[in-house]
Amino acid sequence: MAEAREMISFALVGGRFRFRAAAVAMRDGHVLVHRAQWDEHWSLPGGRVELGEESATALAREIEEELGVSGAVGPLRFIMENLFVDNQQRCHEIGFYYGVTLPDRFPFRLDGEVCHTCQDGEARLQFKWVSADADTLERISFHPMRLRGLLLGPDSGPVHLTDNELDR
Repeated sequence: MAEAREMISFALVGGRFRFRAAAVAMRDGHVLVHRAQWDEHWSLPGGRVELGEESATALAREIEEELGVSGAVGPLRFIMENLFVDNQQRCHEIGFYYGVTLPDRFPFRLDGEVCHTCQDGEARLQFKWVSADADTLERISFHPMRLRGLLLGPDSGPVHLTDNELDR
């Protein structure tokens, strides 16, 4: 019998906490983003870390599950404390953002159109490559907002960031 998966995501009085690992997958100045088909915001692909799982391992698992390819998880680039509202619920998320190299066979489109879709539970996920500059990321409603101007910057080791949308 398979062991039950326990994602590090739980309800608290007044909100939800979750631990997430995400990919900064770059190709030719473009970054891979994703969203649930019904969502208006785009974000970096990844998912929740399971109890007892290292965040880089969680990210490798999520890449394979959602993209259907094995990606090379590289160094940790950002640690993000992200405070926001999702579905009228306050969320406190700790995110580890790793550089990831995807194999050349993963679809790449320069036109900003969806290049890959998958089913993840009840959500139909869409993936596309967009220019990683701050203006483009703002135009597509990329979150967390704090990362918008940093994806093209040098990879100088982990940077700790906070993005508190609850105060806006």
